[in-house]
Amino acid sequence: MKPKRILSMQDLSCVGQCSLTVALPILSHYGVETCVLPTAVLSNHTQFRSWSYLDLTEEIPAIFAHWQESGILFDGFLLGYLGKKSLMSLAEECFDRFGAPNSPVIIDPVFADEGKLYSGFDLEYVQAMAQLITRADIIDPNVTEACFLTSTPYDPNYDKIFVEELAHKLSRLTNATVVITGVEFDGKIGELIFDGKTEYVMLPKLPAKYHGTGDIFSSVMSAHYLGGKRLSECCLLAGQFVADCMRATPADHPYGVCFETRLKQGD
Repeated sequence: MKPKRILSMQDLSCVGQCSLTVALPILSHYGVETCVLPTAVLSNHTQFRSWSYLDLTEEIPAIFAHWQESGILFDGFLLGYLGKKSLMSLAEECFDRFGAPNSPVIIDPVFADEGKLYSGFDLEYVQAMAQLITRADIIDPNVTEACFLTSTPYDPNYDKIFVEELAHKLSRLTNATVVITGVEFDGKIGELIFDGKTEYVMLPKLPAKYHGTGDIFSSVMSAHYLGGKRLSECCLLAGQFVADCMRATPADHPYGVCFETRLKQGD
């Protein structure tokens, strides 16, 4: 059987385990033909003290023209860190021109965490992302991003009622299946899935935090989803994969998590 072909649209860090640097090997590992649309090239990811940044936005129309000439279509889309509002209209154009029939769009908004926007983002970007996710079939924001997208004040002491209402708000906004990531209760962490009904997928929380784990989660989840698994199973497998990577990573490792060790182990 011909493998599914997915397009991942996000930035590429030359050094550091995040974004396309993890999406490409992980999706490929699970048998998905992985194509990439780099939105920018960074010398290293932004958890280092400094970095260079080459914006590739102006190259994207030329890439589209050659894809059109070659008749290229994709069986799915995975969007991560975009960083610029102008890229969102290009993403929508990409869905329209290069999506095979019934190709799912999976969007990880990537702009905030722990109640705050990442550096360089503002509410105009959030509003543009709220519009883009109306094109999605699955979205997987964290709790902070879900709050910003729904204009809900962030509460660090949230409970299940709070996150379930967030999921309902996002569902009304997008009509997408909602996966809120990084939900924490009673020493566990996981996802709230809402698609007309509410389901939790929770695992024990590990005493560590690393850059890029959300990118790894989205990649593993998307690979299993394209493989035909139920979304709850996809989230469980992705959460277990991330936890395994974290256990294999030294506490002082600044690059992200050692996902390569997990890939070497196989499924």
